[in-house]
Amino acid sequence: MREKKATIRDVARKADVSVATISRYLNKKGYVSHATEKRIQSVMENLNYKPNEIARGLARQKTNTIALFIPDISNPFFPQLVQAIEKEAARKGYKIILVPAGCKEMKGIFMWESFENMYIDGFIFAPYQLKEKSIKLLKEKKIPFVIVDRAANITSANSVAVDHYTGAKLAVCHLIDVGCRKIIHIGGPKQLIPSNERLRGYADSIKQFSREHPVIHYEGDYSLESGRILTKEALKQHPDADGFFLGNDLMAIGCLKMLKTLGIKIPEEIAIAGFDGIDLTTLVEPEITTIEQPVYEIGLAAAGKLIQLIEGKTGGDEAFPKLALKLLARASTLGFKGKERDNDGADA
Repeated sequence: MREKKATIRDVARKADVSVATISRYLNKKGYVSHATEKRIQSVMENLNYKPNEIARGLARQKTNTIALFIPDISNPFFPQLVQAIEKEAARKGYKIILVPAGCKEMKGIFMWESFENMYIDGFIFAPYQLKEKSIKLLKEKKIPFVIVDRAANITSANSVAVDHYTGAKLAVCHLIDVGCRKIIHIGGPKQLIPSNERLRGYADSIKQFSREHPVIHYEGDYSLESGRILTKEALKQHPDADGFFLGNDLMAIGCLKMLKTLGIKIPEEIAIAGFDGIDLTTLVEPEITTIEQPVYEIGLAAAGKLIQLIEGKTGGDEAFPKLALKLLARASTLGFKGKERDNDGADA
């Protein structure tokens, strides 16, 4: 027969105190004498009593639970981010509920009320979009939150971000340095701040390099398939292109796949650079040059900041300083030879 678990009433009876005293002891709220604490602890050990953490959390309206919104778990960037956030949260005694947000805005007040009733202590958002109405609602309810990178550019919100503009310039300047003279950019959705910042970095680099160099941009959706399809379309319209800067690494892999299908040599004829620094870029041939995001540091900062807010150890709507990016130059750009040019026949 299964042994009956001890309850808080059993502990109170054995320790000869009230249930309220046990509750004060467990929740560390209110006065309990040292002698009574020792007696309660001894009884709990003898009865093998395990406090119901959920019930304790509801009693103090805190469960050490964080809701983490992720848009696309199939993108290898996000599992790495989740792992970092979970690790830091666990180190500080918090657990994570993963919410697959998809590409849609979280659905109104009903959803927020559902989370409120679950006593979620705070939110981390890494979705494609987070609208002003959701930010306003969270603030009105005084719910701690942190926005990671891909959310809307709401400067008053606590945020952890990287400098997408500078990262894009690093990639494009590298393509120019290896000899590319007509570089196409396949970016992410135009409604996303990172997509716009990467496009801006690309366009400014092109304009600084040459007045004659065209700014050529196609809008993708950060999927491998969009990189593949748009590469084919771009080459139909610009067969003399000799470089591609992709808005993320998945699209860069799609681009590489299409170029190989078309029989184009990489990097000899066309050089490719991506953005994110996911591990898959080292598993393809040739390995893809990319702008590496400090994923672990982003996750660490996001979890740490949120827990500070939850525990009241920081105030205000301050943003983190932007984290550094790094160019990882690999075989998809190194060894570029270029194509023959009209008129003077010089190689790029």
